[in-house]
Amino acid sequence: MAERVYPVRTEPDLLAAERAAEAFLAAVGVDLAAPGLDGTPLRMAKAYAEMLTPREFALTTFDNDEGYDELVLARSIPLRSLCEHHLLPFVGVAHVGYLPGDRILGLSKLARVVELFARRAQVQERLTKQVADWLCTHLRPRGVGVVIEAEHLCMSLRGVQAIGARTVTSTLLGTLRDDARSRAEFLAMTGLGSN
Repeated sequence: MAERVYPVRTEPDLLAAERAAEAFLAAVGVDLAAPGLDGTPLRMAKAYAEMLTPREFALTTFDNDEGYDELVLARSIPLRSLCEHHLLPFVGVAHVGYLPGDRILGLSKLARVVELFARRAQVQERLTKQVADWLCTHLRPRGVGVVIEAEHLCMSLRGVQAIGARTVTSTLLGTLRDDARSRAEFLAMTGLGSN
């Protein structure tokens, strides 16, 4: 069964974004007449539009005919988002797993769901919970676990300048939250827990 997922979004106005980028860069002292900067405002507008626009996808699920009841985990899904406080990227990986119920999910869809919520102005804590809640609602598994590890450029390039510091967030739902053995197995498989 495949259900189309259409992200809620407003179509970007690249012309307005280009003018705003030009005004912004000039306001912070960038000489747009300098060699190499011709076209930079448009490239900047296109880059932010891309980073803030999730792609639609087909949510493909299948009957769990075999009655598979063990953990399904996609580790190290690449993640890129923009901190809503500074509009600087945070980059890392998401580990997303679930304990199947009546349906199983096409594996690439775990990465698609991460992207669905990452391609917007975001905070990592909310992103982690949104991915878990969405999977719970649309898949109805016995449990869901999401762990995100990311470096926030707003923390490493400015302010405290803590280069290499990674933030880890988690959301565990259903059996992965309530059952200590299942929770420990999930965390161990992500590489974060200990047996």
